[in-house]
Amino acid sequence: MDFAEVQGLVQADMEAVNRVIQEQLQSGVPTIPAMGAYLINAGGKRLRPVILLLAARMGGDRSDRPIPLAAVVEFIHTATLLHDDVVDGSELRRNHATANQLWGNAAAVLVGDFLYARSFEMMVRDGDMRVLATMAEATSIISQGEVAQLENVNDADLDPERYFAVIAAKTAKLFEAAARLGAIVNGMDARQEEALARYGRLLGTAFQLMDDALDYEAEAERMGKNRGDDLADGKATLPFIHAMAQGTDADRAILRSALADPSRSNLPKVLEIIARTGAIAYTLRSAKEVAEEAQQCLASFPQGKERLALEFLAEFAVLRDY
Repeated sequence: MDFAEVQGLVQADMEAVNRVIQEQLQSGVPTIPAMGAYLINAGGKRLRPVILLLAARMGGDRSDRPIPLAAVVEFIHTATLLHDDVVDGSELRRNHATANQLWGNAAAVLVGDFLYARSFEMMVRDGDMRVLATMAEATSIISQGEVAQLENVNDADLDPERYFAVIAAKTAKLFEAAARLGAIVNGMDARQEEALARYGRLLGTAFQLMDDALDYEAEAERMGKNRGDDLADGKATLPFIHAMAQGTDADRAILRSALADPSRSNLPKVLEIIARTGAIAYTLRSAKEVAEEAQQCLASFPQGKERLALEFLAEFAVLRDY
């Protein structure tokens, strides 16, 4: 299986999700549909709604209920990106100018708030308190993760435990919630629901680890953002943490200076240290181990196209180059 096959498996559902997204972006305030359309049309892998749909379809159910919930997950993800780009002062995402560059920080924050609010309106219409509880917890934890990451900015002594706590909250939690919603809609028992939720959590962790590795490796044209953005933002990710642990005293001095300097002037030296200490290889091994754990969470589910697709997504998370 490849990513195109996964997309084909959910193509009809995703077309319906996109229609719901367009409908729910409508507003008498012109900035909201304009910015919303810009963000949605900018592309992206849409992994979170795809995970929800695959989990909901395991066993053959083809009801319409997962469609608006998949749109909810994408709205919440988009809202977090809007807020992240304002906090980070980002200028580029997916090879396009960020919304805050085009409309300003205030508008970006407020449209992000609108997306959160619209998401909860849609969940109220679904009417399942477990759906509401899942997403209320997820949005709370994601917000806490973002604040924790902000507290860690420019901390060259960040340890792996605090790093993993942040990515579990800010990234993995929404993957977990998407998989759990799919299980809830599917009517799965508690054991199956927890297995899928753990799958989502591990997949999200592997995905973020790969993102953190690619930030030091990938070309801007592939990643859709500039190489070294995390370093320029003062974020100590796993490659940086590993390089700090394995480097010399001179290396650590360079890394500390670079983390505190948004100019990227030390980036070539940092890239050399990252390469010499094997930081990328270490991060990729970590991502692969987590992705394999995610696949193991699916072992108890019946064989079928949806399970194969979920297994592939764990593989895709660590093999991609964008």
